[in-house]
Amino acid sequence: MEIVASKGNQQCKHHYGGGMMRMKSAVLQGTKQIEVMDWKNPSPSPDEVIVKVKSCGICGTDQHIYHGHPGSAEVQPPIVLGHELAGEIVEVGAEVSNVQKGDRVSIDPNIYCGTCKYCRSNRAHLCSHLQAVGVTRDGGMGEYCTVPAANCYKIPDQMTYEEAALVEPLGCVLHGFKKIQLTSLSKVLIIGGGFIGQLFLQLVKQQNVHSILVSEPAENKKHLLYKLGADVVIHPMYASKFEADVVIECVGRPESMELAVKSAAKGGQVLLFGVASPETTISVSPFEIFSKELTIKGSFINPYTQEEAISLIAKRIVEVQSLISHRFSVEELPEAMASYPDLKVSKGIIIH
Repeated sequence: MEIVASKGNQQCKHHYGGGMMRMKSAVLQGTKQIEVMDWKNPSPSPDEVIVKVKSCGICGTDQHIYHGHPGSAEVQPPIVLGHELAGEIVEVGAEVSNVQKGDRVSIDPNIYCGTCKYCRSNRAHLCSHLQAVGVTRDGGMGEYCTVPAANCYKIPDQMTYEEAALVEPLGCVLHGFKKIQLTSLSKVLIIGGGFIGQLFLQLVKQQNVHSILVSEPAENKKHLLYKLGADVVIHPMYASKFEADVVIECVGRPESMELAVKSAAKGGQVLLFGVASPETTISVSPFEIFSKELTIKGSFINPYTQEEAISLIAKRIVEVQSLISHRFSVEELPEAMASYPDLKVSKGIIIH
């Protein structure tokens, strides 16, 4: 099922030059409560810009937030979600010099303090005071978004706004991908054939590994997964019969994370990338980790990977636009977010 966006912005009034700008936005009011309404977008401070949002991805983290869980940082409604966004700069602050009005940009949503021990030890993504567009401040599920100019990355003319919105999730995948070591002998298992698994699959395929197995229950995804480079696509109930040198978990459920550990071969690497709910726990055997000498790693957000992700998409090394399964307008978001699992969304995009 695909819901194609409709334009319905005639009621919005935009006021530039000293004062708040009003716009139509999908505002998270509380757990499972999103309301489309007229919303204020603040004028830019000297180091900020206003972006007219052209496209915004719906992340699995947005669904977590919608259901009352934290995102990369604590969320305080009412707020406009959407941290995967791209658009055109329509206003710049007085001190902005890196971008200008009219620039087409993709946004890195994460804002670091620069002074905590993590920021000062080259681990800014673990910042003690992390802020994020679409998480702690209004994001891309509105017509306009005020963001720091430092978080804007210009995109090539040939790149679509939908592709530019999906730079952020690819950046997150890149951060995780750099935590694993692959060789031509590596047997790789990717658990989860959704959008994130599809991105990992394309990156792994570029490394000319021995083989790539994807664990995915949905039959309708098999054709695409084979097209993207999978050697074998198998139902999760059979995946534990295989041993992999590298296991990349992209689901975030207890059973998939437990499968990741069980499927890892001796000396194997396990990357837990899928976002689990905070209360989720898993049952693993410490002896299995010990005796197989496993390396288990996590991966959090996308520190300074935006430019590389833009390049990979622009050069068609990683395909993203064809992976979009659904498109929504802002007006359709309340219903879409409420029925997301039923719609079987692999990757949803908001178009303005």
